[in-house]
Amino acid sequence: MIDLLDLAAELVDVPSESHKESALADLFESRLRGAEHLDVHRVGDNVVARSTNGCAHRVVIAGHLDTVPANNNQDARIEGDRLYGLGACDMKGGLAAQLATALEAVELAVDATYVFYACEEVAAEHNGLKQLFDLRPELVTGDVALLGEPTSAAIEAGCQGTLRVKATYKGERAHTARPWKGRNAIHRLGAVLESLNHYEGRRPIVDGCEYREAIQAVHVEGGVAGNVVPDQALLTVNLRYAPDRTAEQALAHITEQLGSFDEMVVADHAQGAAPSLGHPLLQALITHNELDVRAKLGWTDVARFAEHGIPASNFGPGDPSIAHTRDEFVQRHEIELVHAVLVNLLTTAPA
Repeated sequence: MIDLLDLAAELVDVPSESHKESALADLFESRLRGAEHLDVHRVGDNVVARSTNGCAHRVVIAGHLDTVPANNNQDARIEGDRLYGLGACDMKGGLAAQLATALEAVELAVDATYVFYACEEVAAEHNGLKQLFDLRPELVTGDVALLGEPTSAAIEAGCQGTLRVKATYKGERAHTARPWKGRNAIHRLGAVLESLNHYEGRRPIVDGCEYREAIQAVHVEGGVAGNVVPDQALLTVNLRYAPDRTAEQALAHITEQLGSFDEMVVADHAQGAAPSLGHPLLQALITHNELDVRAKLGWTDVARFAEHGIPASNFGPGDPSIAHTRDEFVQRHEIELVHAVLVNLLTTAPA
């Protein structure tokens, strides 16, 4: 019997910041190749393990190997039934539950695919799950998918879209002793930032789940020298939008919020996904285990599965509100609960 908190601690102690997941991918590949009931494939630093029993249904269980950069919190530390350390919450607690499930759930009632992939915490173009769908789609297809993102062991349905744009505001250089001879590009940001500070996002209800939109300025760049009126300022803004908006509607909305900019480029854009809880396997998962259901406010790779017609939800241990923080942690009972639910899903015949 695997001690799940110890396993999660072992995973935390293998550094795996985005683009540097090789060592952790090696660990997963090695453990999974020891499981005779699974066929294992590796594509770059993405590891896929699949049962091939010919069952009527296939469940995909997926999790990302990477973490955000360390903040003096790399090493694992167990205090009672809590595990602290980089990625403990997002999402090495979830990875531990999934890996243990892959190794222990042998007599399956549905076929299982386990997908452990790189580069989720960075721009979508680098995403390992995207790479798998592009290069080896047959490895990651299924009837439903569950992502082990932190949800406090609840079902967080769908996800919001994320759009990041860079807007340029131009001015005219002048000496700071004679500013009236120029135009200060940084000052042009004032009204825009004030408007964003008072922005109130929609809170639409989609398929019974309440989403909450938000816009935040995340980066400001400008300035020439201490005695020069700046002639250019760059503002980067991130919109998180509900899945009832299209990508085109999201771009139009963020454009409206940025005032009279001179240029704008889209830096990153990933569309959201509707809840999609109607599949019988997901319904049985929720009902049998009496799981709470709510909307996922962040973006996750649920959207990537939805893009390929696979209904998916987020389900993992850890409080999402403390993900990416220096003192993030995960609790033993949540890892054990997620593991038990996954094992039950895979080993119980569908109704």
